[in-house]
Amino acid sequence: MNKTIFITGASSGLGKITAKLFASKGWTVIATMRNPEKQTELIQLPNVHLLELDINNAKQIAKIASEAEKISPVDVLLNNAAYGLMGPFEATTDEQLAQQINTNFLGTILVTKSFLPYFRSRKSGTIITVTSSTANVPYPFVAVYAATKSALETWTEGMSYELNGFGIKIKTIVPAYMQTNFGNNAQIVSHQDYQEVFNQYLTAMRADSSAKRDTPESIAQIVYEATTDNKEQLHYTAGNLSTAEYEWLKKDGIKKVIAAMNKRFFEQ
Repeated sequence: MNKTIFITGASSGLGKITAKLFASKGWTVIATMRNPEKQTELIQLPNVHLLELDINNAKQIAKIASEAEKISPVDVLLNNAAYGLMGPFEATTDEQLAQQINTNFLGTILVTKSFLPYFRSRKSGTIITVTSSTANVPYPFVAVYAATKSALETWTEGMSYELNGFGIKIKTIVPAYMQTNFGNNAQIVSHQDYQEVFNQYLTAMRADSSAKRDTPESIAQIVYEATTDNKEQLHYTAGNLSTAEYEWLKKDGIKKVIAAMNKRFFEQ
């Protein structure tokens, strides 16, 4: 019997690549995005179904699980939709902060909540949430973004207690920077009093941009592994960069990591 995966944020990047991978494996894929009418590639695949979903829209979230279940009973929920907010924290408006938290954190957990009655009734299901290595190793000028991803890590751990008795698995995928347009699509804010230090950071980051990044295809393979390995594993460090950063954190501790990051970006 074919299984079904529901994916948020599937219009591009990791979400789209993961949708294509699972479709190639014979899964039914329910791919969601804000503007499905603009999607020309996924719509060509016979076992991919597109649904409109903006995870900032509570009304859409409230009915999305029932819409998906009419297509096919969902076995796996992949919480992938997110965006970056970058720049000095003091420069962000209250509206920008609310949107970042509502999209990356609140929207994600509300989508999950909408599927739980179906998973519970079947006593099966897997919830996978894409977080970020910035939840482990902090980078400058993405503090709120990193905080939303860290919150999802802790939420996943806490939820594992509640869901265990219903046969529902919950996991995270923890990638670092990938070869996608995520950075280009980030919302960037600026503040004149921080501009010099922010420019210094951006210059250092651009100098690193030639370094090899993990591909979304390689991270999608880890999503597939986490979905099918039947392990009681909470977190999957995904990709070479994320793995290297996590090993560094375990070896040196957060104080030394932050000192090294300060030297890397601001003491050149």
